[in-house]
Amino acid sequence: MIDTAPQRQALADRLEAAGALRTPAWRKAVEAIPRELFLNPGVFLPAGNGLWRPMTAADTDPAEWARTAYADESLVTQLDNQLTADQAPGPLPGIPTSSSTAPQLVLEMIEELEAEDGHRVLEIGTGTGYSTALMCHRLGEDNVTTIEVDAGVAARADAALESAGFSTWTVTGDGLLGLPRRAPYDRVIATCGVRRIPYTWVRQTRPGGVILATVGSLVTGTGLAKVTVREDGTAEGRFVAHTNFMQARSQAVTPVAGDLSSRVAYPDTERRALVPPTDLDEPMQALLVQLAAPTAQVLRARASDGGTLVYLFDPDRESFAELVQNGGEWLVRQGGPVSLWDDVEHALLGWAGIGQPGITEVRLRVTERAHTYWIDNSPALRWEHPLC
Repeated sequence: MIDTAPQRQALADRLEAAGALRTPAWRKAVEAIPRELFLNPGVFLPAGNGLWRPMTAADTDPAEWARTAYADESLVTQLDNQLTADQAPGPLPGIPTSSSTAPQLVLEMIEELEAEDGHRVLEIGTGTGYSTALMCHRLGEDNVTTIEVDAGVAARADAALESAGFSTWTVTGDGLLGLPRRAPYDRVIATCGVRRIPYTWVRQTRPGGVILATVGSLVTGTGLAKVTVREDGTAEGRFVAHTNFMQARSQAVTPVAGDLSSRVAYPDTERRALVPPTDLDEPMQALLVQLAAPTAQVLRARASDGGTLVYLFDPDRESFAELVQNGGEWLVRQGGPVSLWDDVEHALLGWAGIGQPGITEVRLRVTERAHTYWIDNSPALRWEHPLC
């Protein structure tokens, strides 16, 4: 072990210079909390070709471990819902299912939460516990409740919090359904992605309290929503930034699989696409796709001639759209009760027609029955998503 106080101070300097760290109290927290404690037993680093290289604290030079811990990067700490770095013999494939978020994003979110002395905070998604420790240092551990669905992740976070000097503990359970009964909270912050803000969170936040969560299901099109709870039980606000987090497991989308061509074999209509699907990886356009077609998935494939195919599948509404490149234009074939690409085109063309406003112009209202999204002064750009 080495003293990482210089690395913590250097991290605070970088975060302050980047504008992520704005208040002295949060700077003190960054300087006080050793991030390396929250990476045990180790991390997975990208090794190329879809592989992950395990790196453990026990088998790594302390100076190299400290450099890794204080790089401003997200570090994967679990693969496939169970595998940790100390269990991996060498580079291997896998899907990241838990991580330590990049410190810059952690502090940007914490600062955006605007938590003050005396505020009670609920954190959904403990993860490694690093953000939990920062909030415990700033607000006092009695004012921070954190919930984690994965018992193994929660146990490691608890051990790290204890080693950092906190006697708090992680509540294990589904933070989307049942919450710890310490409500009302002044602030709720989710460090996982959700397709929508559960109304459970609104019910357990006091009027005037703030909920901060990454909303969306398309990886490239998620955004950080900040809503304030009102006396009438609704919550309203806007998106404040583009962010990306691993999806909460109970809201994760099951990918469409199998023979995609058989799913689009019988289209009802075919026409020239008015908008090409080439920009759907851009954050704002991807967000608009989700607003227009909230339960659709976007997939890409190669045609037999090597051309690009783009699919939209909506299993909930038994609808699809297939976009095929044809020379310099795209053809769209659609089937099912909902014309998915018509709805997407309406959103993208309407957005372009008002000057392509940024994500901070997208507003959100949460009620017990629906999520409503809109862009101010644009009546055509309004979407209501009923909560089933």
